[in-house]
Amino acid sequence: MTQPTTDELTVTGIECFGHHGVFDFERREGQVFVVDLTLGIDTRQAAASDDLADTEHYGVLVDRVKAAVESDPVDLIETLAARIADVALTGDRVEWARVTVHKPSAPIQATFADVTLSITRTKRTEQ
Repeated sequence: MTQPTTDELTVTGIECFGHHGVFDFERREGQVFVVDLTLGIDTRQAAASDDLADTEHYGVLVDRVKAAVESDPVDLIETLAARIADVALTGDRVEWARVTVHKPSAPIQATFADVTLSITRTKRTEQ
């Protein structure tokens, strides 16, 4: 059995505009969502080769995350977070992904700073 990595690649504050939410006005008007993403990857090969091909290209990943958030509205941030995790886990070197979705303009009738949901998903391997 291989030992899981302890290396983490993190991108925080990925700002996206989406039309997610349970209320009609959220779907119609849209709002900002912010994503924090941490990937569990083994960086030893990339460190040794100094070659982008040996790691996860975080610029490409951010583009894919933005596309996932900015398309196909869903009701719940739980569904959105799972979608983002699925996108992140498609990377060959990614062992797990931790996703935090921020919804700072959630329709709450109180003063608040943010609403967040964090999930961690692991790549399923063939047994």
